[in-house]
Amino acid sequence: MPLALLALAVSAFGIGTTEFVMMGLLPNVADDLGTSVPTAGYLVSAYAIGVVLGAPLLTGLGSRIPRKKMLLLLMALFTIGNLASALAPDFGWLVAGRLLAGLPHGAFFGVGAVVAARLVSEGRQARAVATMFLGLTVANIVGVPAATLLGQHLGWRATFLVVAAIGLAAMAALARLVPHIPVEAHQDVRRELRALGNRQVILGLLTAVFGFAGVFAVYSYLSAMTTKAMGFGESSVTLVLALFGIGMTLGALAAGPLTDRALRPTLYGSLGALAVILVAFPFTVHVQWAALTMVVLLGAVGFMTTTPLQMLVMNKAKDAPTLASASNHSAFNLANAGGAWLGGVAIAAGWGWTSPAFVGAVLAVAGLAIAATAGFLDRGERKASRVVAAHSATPARPAPASARPAFEDGTGSPGGPEATSPSTRSSHSS
Repeated sequence: MPLALLALAVSAFGIGTTEFVMMGLLPNVADDLGTSVPTAGYLVSAYAIGVVLGAPLLTGLGSRIPRKKMLLLLMALFTIGNLASALAPDFGWLVAGRLLAGLPHGAFFGVGAVVAARLVSEGRQARAVATMFLGLTVANIVGVPAATLLGQHLGWRATFLVVAAIGLAAMAALARLVPHIPVEAHQDVRRELRALGNRQVILGLLTAVFGFAGVFAVYSYLSAMTTKAMGFGESSVTLVLALFGIGMTLGALAAGPLTDRALRPTLYGSLGALAVILVAFPFTVHVQWAALTMVVLLGAVGFMTTTPLQMLVMNKAKDAPTLASASNHSAFNLANAGGAWLGGVAIAAGWGWTSPAFVGAVLAVAGLAIAATAGFLDRGERKASRVVAAHSATPARPAPASARPAFEDGTGSPGGPEATSPSTRSSHSS
């Protein structure tokens, strides 16, 4: 794999750390700024809103900027956002800093996925994209627990200063290792928007919203489940979160080669397995070793959905994949927010701390249904395309000599009928 993928993974590590660390720092931030923990929860929402807004906006604005320069600009904005968070004088400014830090998230992964896919040969693109996402999963194993401990001992501001330093290191790696990749000649915002309107792209984004919401219906309350359902002490929360991160990493490692081999079966299998694990989770949660195993499996199958979904929208918007790829991360963050909200509704209704798992299972099944519908429609479209191609490629039978039109010299047509060239099929087969 090219070293440039390492630079993308380091950047993803920083982004993943700042995205998830706030969940562990909410009590510290609330105490320091004199607000409640539920109110401090708006800091998580502010980051998600930044991702949703920034993905299409920044991708559109940067559609004509060379890829490497765009990555550097996005990482610079990420670094500034985290520095602003560290220096925020009050809660309002911290919300603004979190929003600013979230703006480049989706656009960076959108552009980064396109760059990663172009750095390798055909047939290894999903593995390249999965390698970039490894930085995101490693952040959940190392970055988030370490940053949480740092914030608990040195203050939450120290956490964001360190993340800003990671952003600077990522910029240096990008500048040194990523080659110059020019913008495609046909690249423009209107083409990107048309690609985003592709039915398969829309269905892929909806699959991400519903399917991945099943993961976050549980993950958002995993800390509370650790102490209130699994029977562990508060000191074990970091371990449980790290196990979830290990599962995410295993899922990312498996998703790359599986997606390269069979994209849609990988997507169907991961969503189906996610639904099964979520249904089983409440029945195993009171047996500690079984609960920990389910946490690892949940992270693995949940994150295994991300690579095929990323490749799907890139393939189906192959003429202008950047906005579709970035919008996929907006979809994932809508899933984060929606899953957390629906899981919270279940808990507030008095259904128990493990009830979000059943909510997540329903969401995963909904995502699987959307994915299966998209696959069925795609097969129909490709079958119709093959029929048209075969028909156009069949040479017409020559007319009898007596029926051929005569020219002024009394001969027939000097040539047979023009053959129509077969339709060109997409090189990206799902």
